[in-house]
Amino acid sequence: MAQKAEAAARAGASPRKIDLFGLSLLAAIVLAMTVWIGGLVWAAMAFLTWLVS
Repeated sequence: MAQKAEAAARAGASPRKIDLFGLSLLAAIVLAMTVWIGGLVWAAMAFLTWLVS
């Protein structure tokens, strides 16, 4: 019972605190996905250009 109250007190202490590690991890994932999708689009355009020519 004391553990639940302690966890609730810790959770309610700063609900809007920015987790910098989580934010940087999310930014890295977004960057990697953007580069990956850009690479796929570039490859598709290069392939279609080669196919048409």
